[in-house]
Amino acid sequence: MTETSWHFEQFEPTGSAIGYRITRKLDEVQSPFQKIEIYESTDWGNLMLIDGAMMLTARDNFLYHEMISHPALFTHANPENVVIIGGGDCGTLREVLKHPGVKKAVQCDIDEQVTRMAEKWFPELCDSNDDPRAELLFDDGIAYMQNVAPGSLDIVIVDSTDPVGPAEGLFNKAFYASCFRVLKDDGILIQQSESPLMQLALIQAMRDEMGKAGFTTFKTLPFPQPCYPTGWWSVTLARKAGGFDGMPFDFREADARAKTFKTKYYTPDLHRGVLVSPPFVADVLGD
Repeated sequence: MTETSWHFEQFEPTGSAIGYRITRKLDEVQSPFQKIEIYESTDWGNLMLIDGAMMLTARDNFLYHEMISHPALFTHANPENVVIIGGGDCGTLREVLKHPGVKKAVQCDIDEQVTRMAEKWFPELCDSNDDPRAELLFDDGIAYMQNVAPGSLDIVIVDSTDPVGPAEGLFNKAFYASCFRVLKDDGILIQQSESPLMQLALIQAMRDEMGKAGFTTFKTLPFPQPCYPTGWWSVTLARKAGGFDGMPFDFREADARAKTFKTKYYTPDLHRGVLVSPPFVADVLGD
């Protein structure tokens, strides 16, 4: 009989914790930036931890990867050039490249070891790494964005960890100004934005910083994410301008219904639904 133990993660910002029953540690590496650990669990498949914080599980990562990609790509009229800042596990890249209209997707993560561990222990997330439209870079995302040509991108996806450590600089006006500069006039920025249940002040602060950088309209989309604190997470979209008939976050619903690829969570009906903010969110964010 396999011996089991429990891994618990305490998350001070929300005053809560989450735990998983694990059978063994599969791998560990200390990169120049952070400690990455892989565990085998009894019910959630393999787990990836970074500096002790849960990053993903094999069982529920599709929720996050689908919601940080498909709403933005179906909201843009014709997304062809996409940059992913972070996203080293490659799951977001995989979802982006399901869209046949995408001509190029660059993934820029500071830590190559995240990708190497994903290739080894979560190979299903790395199906598109060899797609000719994909470019994997291992560099500082902030510095990378400063060197991208102005007005050259349709979508920037910020698939980052919490706003501490290496990711702290991805949540301020200076970084958002770089995003604003490189996006086309109808471009879209989308970023993971923590728990709408417990961190609305952080989401509001993010949106304020985006506004200081020039973005004009914002929408925060909630979704379940059992492996993250509170079990409820969000992404926030920001637009420079544009949209359909004065509706900046309306989306190509007919194209979403006609999509030729499978999703496990995202649907056009769900997309339509999450555009309506719960009252407690709308009261704070003004959506």
